[in-house]
Amino acid sequence: MDNLNHIAAFVQAAERRSFVAAARALGISASAVGKSVAKLEAQLGTQLLVRTTRRVSLSHEGELMYTHWRRILDDLQDAQALLSSTQSSPRGLLRIGLPTIGYRFLLPVIPAFRARYPDIELDLDFNDRLVDVVEARLDAVIRSGVLADSSLSARRLGLFRFVLCASPAYLAQRGRPQRPEDLAAHDCLRFRFPTSGKLQPWQMGGDSADAAQDAAAHPPALTCNNMEALRGAAIGGLGIAYMPDFLARDALADGSLQTVLDDCLTYAGQFSILWPSGRLMSPRLRVFVDFVAERLFQPSLR
Repeated sequence: MDNLNHIAAFVQAAERRSFVAAARALGISASAVGKSVAKLEAQLGTQLLVRTTRRVSLSHEGELMYTHWRRILDDLQDAQALLSSTQSSPRGLLRIGLPTIGYRFLLPVIPAFRARYPDIELDLDFNDRLVDVVEARLDAVIRSGVLADSSLSARRLGLFRFVLCASPAYLAQRGRPQRPEDLAAHDCLRFRFPTSGKLQPWQMGGDSADAAQDAAAHPPALTCNNMEALRGAAIGGLGIAYMPDFLARDALADGSLQTVLDDCLTYAGQFSILWPSGRLMSPRLRVFVDFVAERLFQPSLR
């Protein structure tokens, strides 16, 4: 049992990068956390945490042990939660990864989730890189597009559609395109995928043109790898942008953006939540998956 307490102290210190923060989470003193980590290091004969005056960080050996010990502690906590009849509400830390623009659809429902499950601590990682769920120490990720990783379980959250939009000032100056072909004469604001470096295709009428045709039909006046920047450029009157409807919704509502060629855009994207398969699904993850599947995206878009 002492070793388990030492491991718990190490894991908390590794995650919070601080003995003081780990002590606060465990309800013990910072010196007790330090002693527990030191005992583990003495038993293993290697340094697990690198200490500085401001913070602690994982050594290479610490990274290896953290992955295994975090999984063990998670499994123990999940088993206790499932078997304990006295636990009335799921609890514990839940790490969720999602794309940078995911805050626009997720954060509005978080207050209701926190009200229903106040004992669940959320750690949200907004990142456009495709990460390995296990290696990144995430409980689940929210992703769009084709789900290629067979090692992950998945549940569909819902559909969204894409819109072409520009500022009223830009459209007043350059005119409103009436056909997809008209876009070749406009300033097109293009999104470049951070992972592949490729331009996001503008899918019109369900057709999927190759990269050369797409670039000719929608010549980039500005390219960036951040959707929020793309939205800002469109609001600023720099051109026409292709973006998810949930990203444009507020700007469309207040009139700072207007859509064009709505009838030509039939392609829909899909978001899903994914988590490692082959492991016991914790109560906190189960209620989160159920909650976001129920709340995210409007039924009309499903």
